[in-house]
Amino acid sequence: MSTIKVKDGTEIYYKDWGTGQPIVFHHGWPLSGDDWDTQMMFFVNQGYRVIAHDRRGHGRSSQVSEGHNIETYAADVAELTAALDLRDAIHIGHSTGGGEVARYVAKNGDRVAKAVLISAITPIMIQSEQNPEGVPLAVFDGIRQGTGFNRAQYYHDFTDAFYGYNREGVKADAGVKNNWWRQGMMGSVKAHYEGIKAFSETDLTEDLKSITVPVLVLHGEDDQIVPFHQAPKAVALLQNGKLIAYPGFPHGMPTTEAETINQDILAFIKS
Repeated sequence: MSTIKVKDGTEIYYKDWGTGQPIVFHHGWPLSGDDWDTQMMFFVNQGYRVIAHDRRGHGRSSQVSEGHNIETYAADVAELTAALDLRDAIHIGHSTGGGEVARYVAKNGDRVAKAVLISAITPIMIQSEQNPEGVPLAVFDGIRQGTGFNRAQYYHDFTDAFYGYNREGVKADAGVKNNWWRQGMMGSVKAHYEGIKAFSETDLTEDLKSITVPVLVLHGEDDQIVPFHQAPKAVALLQNGKLIAYPGFPHGMPTTEAETINQDILAFIKS
């Protein structure tokens, strides 16, 4: 397997295919680089070099005890991009991966050409006096309880809202559900448990403000995991942001609506 060892000894697994301008994919919680298979195949066939890593504690990367926060996630990516000498890269993040992208690009903009945030946690998810539209802490506590102490069944059930399979008239794809469960169960329960705080409570407002490269924000209006109202807030903070909203699309739209998402990303990259 292809891995790098970062400063604290954690091994980060990655896939690196093709040649050309690099596109780096950052997966969501609690998944792995495999969640980008459809995008990896599409863009490598378009002549791009595609890279997808497994976040620490996820997939095939080390199941370490520490570092399950956005700052360390982004630092791991910085070490990976330096090791691969990636420049003029496009960074694409889904959900928690969108937060990882925001923090990475804010600190490493000299290596980045453009960025894409899909169903992203930016700028901040949790409800507070400053963010009254946010998601209440009790919701994240419920995710913690299910993840930490009933993970196998909880992850099986979580896919319905993730992909919008609980909506009337939507037929669930058993393979997609099983693949999500497979990826989740490959990772460390401790990493997933602690990562909930990372994706819910990290404030990425200043990161978004500092990004100067063009950023495309994609969000489904029927996202049941990261509410749609996050997207216009993120775009308003960006210096050069563009929003595409998709009526009826779910949180997991890179999988269920790959044809549309891939074409919109390709058009942005080429613009």
